[in-house]
Amino acid sequence: MKKKLLWLVAICFSLSASAQQAKHSFTLGESDFLLDGKPFQIISGELHYPRVPKEAWRERMKMAKAMGLNTIGTYVFWNLHEPQKDKFEFSGNKNIAEFVKIAQEEGLWVILRPSPYVCAEWEFGGYPYWLQNEKGLVVRSTEKQYLEEYRKYIQHVGKQLAPLQINHGGNIIMVQVENEYGSYAADKKYLDINRKMFIDAGFDGLLYTCDPAADVKDGHLPGLLPGVNGIDNPEKIRKLVNENHNGKGPYFIAEWYPAWFDWWGTAHHTVPAAQYTKKLDSVLAAGISINMYMFHGGTTRDFMNGANYKDISPYEPQTSSYDYDAPLNEAGNATDKFMQFRSVIEKHLPAGQTLPAVPAAKPSMAIAPFKLTEKTALFNALPAPVKNATPLTFEDLKQDYGYVLYRTTIQGGREGELQLKQLRDYAIIYVNKKWAGILDRRLNQNAIKITLPKGKVQLDIFVENMGRVNFGKYLLENKKGITEQVSFAGKEIKNWSMYGFPFNDINSYKTKPAALHENGNGPAVLKGTFNINTVADTYLDMTDWGKGVVWINGHNLGKYWSIGPQQTLYVPKEWLKQGKNEVAVLELLQTDLQMLKAIDQPILNTLKKLNVD
Repeated sequence: MKKKLLWLVAICFSLSASAQQAKHSFTLGESDFLLDGKPFQIISGELHYPRVPKEAWRERMKMAKAMGLNTIGTYVFWNLHEPQKDKFEFSGNKNIAEFVKIAQEEGLWVILRPSPYVCAEWEFGGYPYWLQNEKGLVVRSTEKQYLEEYRKYIQHVGKQLAPLQINHGGNIIMVQVENEYGSYAADKKYLDINRKMFIDAGFDGLLYTCDPAADVKDGHLPGLLPGVNGIDNPEKIRKLVNENHNGKGPYFIAEWYPAWFDWWGTAHHTVPAAQYTKKLDSVLAAGISINMYMFHGGTTRDFMNGANYKDISPYEPQTSSYDYDAPLNEAGNATDKFMQFRSVIEKHLPAGQTLPAVPAAKPSMAIAPFKLTEKTALFNALPAPVKNATPLTFEDLKQDYGYVLYRTTIQGGREGELQLKQLRDYAIIYVNKKWAGILDRRLNQNAIKITLPKGKVQLDIFVENMGRVNFGKYLLENKKGITEQVSFAGKEIKNWSMYGFPFNDINSYKTKPAALHENGNGPAVLKGTFNINTVADTYLDMTDWGKGVVWINGHNLGKYWSIGPQQTLYVPKEWLKQGKNEVAVLELLQTDLQMLKAIDQPILNTLKKLNVD
């Protein structure tokens, strides 16, 4: 009897596996997408795997189903998967194949967006920093070296994901070629090279392009479906697609924006759901497919935030919180917007279909103030220097992210203007290890008056990469650090030592209890622990701190900066444990602080002027 039961279980398991791997078809009809030959309306929401702890992927997907989504969209991030040249990574939180498979298990289709360029408020628009070290390489072009590196990357992505396409038994229904290319250029030859590369990498299903309405003509490749971004008027969408697709559909809003992202020093962006519910209703009633950007933003950690920069606006580095005022908030809980959108979607469900219940909001907790008991000043923990007559960029130093300390010695006994030509992006100036001022690219600052004491003076310039530009022509001007020269009183300063602080392993920075009370100047790493009996989401309150980064149990939580609008750092329950938890803080400005606490709600909309005197 026992053997018979085991045999029946094995048969059931086999049938279930076969059902999951059943091949479907997904094609273009005259006006509809066709799933297995029948009209199918995509109701999708964007959800990026690296912005959510891997342990929470399934939880977020269940929320997507509960709002009424049948599909999720995600970019693939080149710099995540090839952080150094020819070194590919697809494990842990980078395991996008597992992300896609979990979506299939949860009954969700996937729209894949593996363009080498993603924008996405992501560092360098997704490009790995090291591309800038390939002499002559030009991203988003037909330049030979770029296409060769791109080809290697997309081949690796294809090995991971091409077998998961719907025509191979998976759940990837569409794959996007490039990304809003019409906002950048109009080279159809380049776009066709992209298309061929995707096919060569195994992406033999349905391909499409995606562009803002005004740029569809330039960014669309004939023969592919043109997705349209940023408009939700059914009549205008049909007209635009018909004009670029031989008078036919289907009709797809590739990015529909129910809110927006934040950058440092600007108020948190929020848009009431009521401004969008009628628009969503009209789009769905018209049978038009849609992808919400974002359904759930999450958090941009590990120095991966990007920045905007235009001729008419200053440098705008984005916050670590990517809450986006999305239907699902940063912690993955349903918002009022979620519930209102769900009500609209529910009206348009196929006959006989119902939505699953909305999971209850996860509990969150406060953590009583606790003390950081160890400290080390970076000036006392310098790595081996790299010496050069002129300052070297992060790229010259083969350093991707983080910070670099530039040090030299000059003759004192005078005052004058210290100028950093093409600073990128934020510099703290020290004279004989004493704080002398700050230069901030956001404020177009590149010079400061300083007074040097008599004798030989040690000049230190601690520079932060605050995020490479992720949109527009400045993708081609994205090197970090002091990218040209330093001068004092009109004369160039030579003979520099450079110390790299990439902070890719916080555990390598050793701290000492005795050092906590030393009145050391300069950035410092502080460490401590706290104990909890239960595990729940929480938010580190960094309101009283200056500027820096926090790690919990080795996980990078992102950046904080008291200018706001973000004042808290989201701590997912998945990264906490019962008992002792370890905290490390890199503080750049106010290193005499010792106390930390966590609260049970985020603070995402508080701006204030930073006092560093």
